[in-house]
Amino acid sequence: MSASFDDLTPDRILTAVEAGMACELTGLTSPLPSYINRVYELQSTDGERLIAKFYRPGRWKRAALQDEHDFILDCAADEIPVVAPLKLAGGGTIGEYEGILYSVFPKKSGREMDLYSDDNWLRLGRLVGRIHLAGSRREAANRLQMHPETTTIPELELLLGGGFMSPHQRDRFKAVTDPIVEIALREFEGIDLQRIHGDCHRANILERPDEGLMVIDFDDMVMGPAVQDIWLLLPDHANQARNEINLILEGYEQFMEFDDRQLRLVEILRAMRIIYFLSWCSTQVNDFKFRSHFPDWGSDMFWQREIADLEHQYHAILNDERLKADGNFC
Repeated sequence: MSASFDDLTPDRILTAVEAGMACELTGLTSPLPSYINRVYELQSTDGERLIAKFYRPGRWKRAALQDEHDFILDCAADEIPVVAPLKLAGGGTIGEYEGILYSVFPKKSGREMDLYSDDNWLRLGRLVGRIHLAGSRREAANRLQMHPETTTIPELELLLGGGFMSPHQRDRFKAVTDPIVEIALREFEGIDLQRIHGDCHRANILERPDEGLMVIDFDDMVMGPAVQDIWLLLPDHANQARNEINLILEGYEQFMEFDDRQLRLVEILRAMRIIYFLSWCSTQVNDFKFRSHFPDWGSDMFWQREIADLEHQYHAILNDERLKADGNFC
């Protein structure tokens, strides 16, 4: 990580954004929770509240960030409630200050939506369907493809080859992840990938009074299967959330056709997410802030717990009734 990123000060933040927005700011620089990036609430002299996001160097190239912004702007053009990046003085939405890329957004807030009614599950489905309709119109060439070949296998190679676990735990880890990958590769065959949110859990969908639902945080957008943005919303494993799935898809298909074969991916994607998180953590182990948040990462107890979770998830994959119904398992 560059020293300039570690040493972002209020004066430097204000200087960057004032130049980028061609406006004057008050002295407000209130940091917001974010481990990956540096995010601050600012205020213009005319009272407008702004959110400035300074991107951690080395995580995303400018072209990948542009893919994210293009997706958000495409959604906004379809009148989907999103928080779109503001145009900077140079005409684009990505600025650069001392080698650090940044963007500025209007501040918008809301509350987590209430999911106690069938109608709200339908609303969620309609929202995701509209996002995917916008996402289907072009590709994101510089973003990850959510597929076991391009994400999960390299992540496992990093974990298994990095010396992060004891030989015993490594053997046990490999024994459960090998069959998960084998199943994943087979079930992904013939599945279309498109622009999706990628991290569409309920905390990223806010209810705004008198305005409806708003989607936030497109940081992890990928080219992936549509069902990724559905399973993260579910209250339980797929076999225990059939009613919610049916309601989401009823709303979704008012805007976008859904390939029912993707329902076989739900528990596989849950396992892939566990592996992704472990891999991401392994790249952060030398970061002091990471160690303060995850003090037991890499310990024998940690790996026992994580491998047990993967074994449990593997059994969930084997027990998925849709897989069994298709004759893939005895």
